[in-house]
Amino acid sequence: MPSHLSSKSIDSRDRLIVALDFSDPQEARRFVASLGEAVGFYKIGLELFMSGGYFDLLDWLIAQGKKVFVDLKFFDVPETVRSAVRALAGSGATFATIHGNQSIMEAAVKDKGNLKVLAVTALTSLDRGDLDDLGFSCDVEKLVLSRARRALLAGVDGIVSSGLEAPLIRAELGDRLLVVTPGIRPVENKPLDDQKRTVDVAQAFRNGADYIVVGRPIRQAADSRLAAEAIQQTIRQVFASQAVKPELRD
Repeated sequence: MPSHLSSKSIDSRDRLIVALDFSDPQEARRFVASLGEAVGFYKIGLELFMSGGYFDLLDWLIAQGKKVFVDLKFFDVPETVRSAVRALAGSGATFATIHGNQSIMEAAVKDKGNLKVLAVTALTSLDRGDLDDLGFSCDVEKLVLSRARRALLAGVDGIVSSGLEAPLIRAELGDRLLVVTPGIRPVENKPLDDQKRTVDVAQAFRNGADYIVVGRPIRQAADSRLAAEAIQQTIRQVFASQAVKPELRD
């Protein structure tokens, strides 16, 4: 398989986004402090949003010099999504997610300012059976590629996509969209894991990811900082090959 290694100018340390999947903002802060300089980019999602103190945590992360990915997957009447994105645009967050429906994407980009809007293509927790249940008759790959095309036309900054579909997106759309890949499993996926379409760190980037989102493999590690540093080392090694093999660039 040809490499689709990203040629975008991104600090290699920022390519790792760690998911703060905690129910307590204070626990999230302690975890961030324990990782120190090993991680510079964090994702905060629905679990923290429902716990209270979400925006205080966002402000705290930015004050610590961290980048923030607001993962609330806005899905509502387009004008409501537009208003939500507009309100978030001044928060200092770097990324925010919306669902990849055409009218929602078109509305979300109108007042986003410097905030980068990412459209969710198909959740990495879904497999073929789940899509059948939802009424999607096409393959996962066709659904993701269709939504990626629509995202580009709508003017969003990027998409959230499994590393399994990233090569198709890069092959057709090149480097025009940011690709953020969750469902990263540095080790073999466990049977009870709810992530179904997974790849490892190196494969994700070689398949075309610009960023990866990692949660449990770091959070549940015996030494979380060591686990994060190991992933950062893998990322540096992957992109070091880009400097000596320019033919890998898109």
